[in-house]
Amino acid sequence: MSTFDSLRFFNYRLWFAGALVANVGTWMQRVAQDWLVLTQLSDDSGVAVGITTALQFAPVLALSAYAGLLADRMDRRKLLIATQVGQGVLALGLGLLVLIGNAQLWHVYLFALLLGCVSAIDGPVRQTFVAELVPPDKLSNAVGLNSASFNAARLVGPGVAGLLIAWVGTGWVFVINAVTFGATIFALTTMRRSELRPMPTASRSKGQIRAGMRYVRGRTDIVVIMVVVGVVSTFGLNFQLTSALMARSEFGKGAGEYGILGSILAIGSLTGALLAARRERPRVRLVIGAAFGFGIASGVMALMPTYPAFAIACIPVGLASLTMMTAANATIQMTTEPAMRGRVMALYMIVFLGATPVGSPIVGWIGETFGARWSIGIGSITALLVSTGAALWARKAWDVEVRYHLRRPHLEVLYPTTRATGVPEVTARQDAVAEAGARDAADEVTAA
Repeated sequence: MSTFDSLRFFNYRLWFAGALVANVGTWMQRVAQDWLVLTQLSDDSGVAVGITTALQFAPVLALSAYAGLLADRMDRRKLLIATQVGQGVLALGLGLLVLIGNAQLWHVYLFALLLGCVSAIDGPVRQTFVAELVPPDKLSNAVGLNSASFNAARLVGPGVAGLLIAWVGTGWVFVINAVTFGATIFALTTMRRSELRPMPTASRSKGQIRAGMRYVRGRTDIVVIMVVVGVVSTFGLNFQLTSALMARSEFGKGAGEYGILGSILAIGSLTGALLAARRERPRVRLVIGAAFGFGIASGVMALMPTYPAFAIACIPVGLASLTMMTAANATIQMTTEPAMRGRVMALYMIVFLGATPVGSPIVGWIGETFGARWSIGIGSITALLVSTGAALWARKAWDVEVRYHLRRPHLEVLYPTTRATGVPEVTARQDAVAEAGARDAADEVTAA
């Protein structure tokens, strides 16, 4: 598979370009928001930054399940237009407050919470909408390119934000972010509707959210992915907070250097995203392996003695974290029945993003109490523990046999039926699910 296969499709090209512009603005706002809280509205408080991040992601816990149901029932394109408008208005409102000099810490908390509410609706819809833009056999490639767009924006956004903060202040960064949402709205409104590939929709009936939960409980592969990603996300994926603490407290740097750390981290993330776009079918073992790699890389990063060494160590951390996230996203989407996909991805978003309100204040407190390095170290330790535990459990529960070869492939993972027929049991089940007809999938959802 070519890295850029999905860009051959007109609607996906529009989506990719619009999302890239909006993502740059989003990363700019994240940096500006944290820097505003850390340096102007609090006394270098990691806890205050952690609370801000927690409030922004807390609504995921309450709203994502309902948002997933909306994604399965309604026109995803129209829903995305509404969420983009909402996020743009909120960014503009906070920017104006800062520019007129009336912004207080509670204002930032409130806007973070409201933005989180809109983002909670946006997340599952955004994750599943990509399936309407490309053929099913290009879905893994499209998911990888989406991550590439997001991380290419991370490469540019934080650095630009740091320069703009030093030049014109945080208020204008928020205003510029509000404008960038216009790119996604333009892309969504100019797509060729005849070329969209609408997914099967779920009929209206009671208990549909519970049906999604039962579906996930019956899929041990999805459960393993969610546990690994949830733990790593809670304690390890707090780069906004940990980078701010390290830049400010450990190395005595300013906004520009803080923004550069985010851009350097994105070098590894972008590399991981482009590699992911070439994989035709990611596996659960890749999620577990990437989580273990993240634990090692973040542990090394926490020990770096100087700012340049710390910045360089961000690259493998970005590569490992993005590989884990993209493999998890693509594996779940490709193996979930189309009519159930919105709800399953919503549950995944709850685990992935909903862990942040729990983890950010804890990590912020650890950074204030034990030092900035330990705010990264706790993520390293928990990632190593959960990935090792998941690997041991999977080997026993799925009766997995691992073989090593000098020739390629060096690592071979065999399931019971692989040894008998050459086809892995889990893979065979996933393929059957992925190829299920839309009508059968919808009937099963209704029956559940």
